Amino acid sequence: MITGAGGMLGQDVARELPNAVALTRADLDVTDAEAVRAAIGAEDTVINCAAWTDVDGAEDHEDEALRVNGAGARHVAEAAGRVVYVSTDYVFDGRAERPYEPGDPPKPLQAYGRTKLAGEQATAKANPRHFIVRSSWLFGVGGRNFADTILRLASERDLLRVVDDQIGCPTYTGHLAWSISQLIEGDRYGIHHHAAAGQCSWFEFASFLVERERLDCRVEPCTTAEFPRPAKRPEYSVLFPSSLPDWQKGGAEYLAERKVRA
Repeated sequence: MITGAGGMLGQDVARELPNAVALTRADLDVTDAEAVRAAIGAEDTVINCAAWTDVDGAEDHEDEALRVNGAGARHVAEAAGRVVYVSTDYVFDGRAERPYEPGDPPKPLQAYGRTKLAGEQATAKANPRHFIVRSSWLFGVGGRNFADTILRLASERDLLRVVDDQIGCPTYTGHLAWSISQLIEGDRYGIHHHAAAGQCSWFEFASFLVERERLDCRVEPCTTAEFPRPAKRPEYSVLFPSSLPDWQKGGAEYLAERKVRA
């Protein structure tokens, strides 16, 4: 069973697991404990893709984000036989000098990271048969994301300035969906890092996309201080081990899929 199947990752998981029961938010609101208990059976393996993903919006609406990412995660984990909770690199503060490993202590900088950490903890407490899957900088064809925004703006403008002092692992949701489908074939419960191999800045990722699409737009680096956002981002949130193909391969597959769907 898949919750949040209408979201960017949920759509790819549903394609990867065509025999799964795919529930969108309209089908099942994970914040409704009674509805969750009615929909999910005690023998079900549930991939919980339902999430509040608006990082900046969570700063002013942390309680709402926590209802989805925290309480909603608990409801799903309590009802399921086994559960996958999809989490984020934003549970870390970005001050590490090496890639983050699953056992490293989390220390989120912003409301979004706090609510996702709450979801991890609630899932682990409610169900011993849990897989917590942290990933990084997700992009895919099924929803709004950084890659989509860059390509749209680059087709409209002559110049883009993109931050180059935040480092992560841009992860294609098609690759992440596949890795989750493989993970649930076994019983390696606990925390897992499933992110693209390699690392880059947002500037490097944007430059790759623009160059690959041969768009007539110059991409220049800038600092985070020059491009302030409501929620503070980690400066360095590379995850280890890197279990997926590298971010360039993910980017190329995303661009190809985007053309097919155009």
